[in-house]
Amino acid sequence: MKLELKAEKREVSREKTKEIREKGMIPAELYGHGKENEHLSVLKKDFENVFKEAGENTVVYLNVNGEETPVLIYGVDKDAISGEFKNIDFYRIKMDEKVTAEIPFIFKGESSAVQNLGGILVTVLHEVEVEALPADLPHSIEIDITALDEIGKSVFIKDIKLPKGVEVKEDAEAVIVTVKEQKQEKEEETGPTDVSAVEVIGEKKEGGETGEKKEEKKS
Repeated sequence: MKLELKAEKREVSREKTKEIREKGMIPAELYGHGKENEHLSVLKKDFENVFKEAGENTVVYLNVNGEETPVLIYGVDKDAISGEFKNIDFYRIKMDEKVTAEIPFIFKGESSAVQNLGGILVTVLHEVEVEALPADLPHSIEIDITALDEIGKSVFIKDIKLPKGVEVKEDAEAVIVTVKEQKQEKEEETGPTDVSAVEVIGEKKEGGETGEKKEEKKS
């Protein structure tokens, strides 16, 4: 399905940006392929619909004053509290020229090592960099974790199945997800303890005093 999004050119100033957002639009930038950056704005509801369908890895045809340009959504800035889109970066592409993109992993199934052996599922990578023609870029890559039936088992980059024409740019031996023992994971999270730096609270000293120290109040 061809995804289209209308955009308008805009003036750059703090006042204009505020005015654009008040009208229910989002400021955007279009760049790439040696051309000058274009300052644009897109209707908020239209972009939300397209982004839900396309994400950052699907070709979108940006329509500016009747002229269509194939682009990728290369970056979005969201409000930390409301989650609303604040700014968008569009990158010009050529349909016959390969591009690189970060493709997210989606984990499917259940690990019997987690369900039955008390293991902990540890996700090492959440996405992978690939190279492909724009039309061949996958929206996401599924990782089946049902093969993780023993503690210590892992899924590697070399294990994933990619669509034709898609090349992974990461190390083939890199771990995507693994199953660890609960004790092992806990030790890795806390790190080794420096015994010399630990003072035992309540240890008896000569004269019946304890070894507990109280921090002096500073005036």
